[in-house]
Amino acid sequence: MLNNIKILLGIKDNLQDDVLDVLIKNVQSHLTVLLGKQMPEELSFIVQEIVIRRFNRIGTEGMQSESVEGHSVKFYDLKDEFTPYTDIIASYKESEGESARGKVMFF
Repeated sequence: MLNNIKILLGIKDNLQDDVLDVLIKNVQSHLTVLLGKQMPEELSFIVQEIVIRRFNRIGTEGMQSESVEGHSVKFYDLKDEFTPYTDIIASYKESEGESARGKVMFF
């Protein structure tokens, strides 16, 4: 995963590896909490995309938007980083082979 992220960011040395490793672990942990179980490998693309966003925000963590000479950038709020992936995450939260909807339990 680290190698894929470095390729996408255009990083050719190892100087940022420690920072990227921390970001990867943090995003994986966050996704694991959202899923309520271990993150499946097929969701690694979510981790990669969010790590790239977080890496690019280093130094601007508190900003929500920036405007310089007519160029404007608006950042995702950290609480909204996973929003584009909510449907995918929800589908993985359901236990394999079972749907959480329509379940009836008798005691």
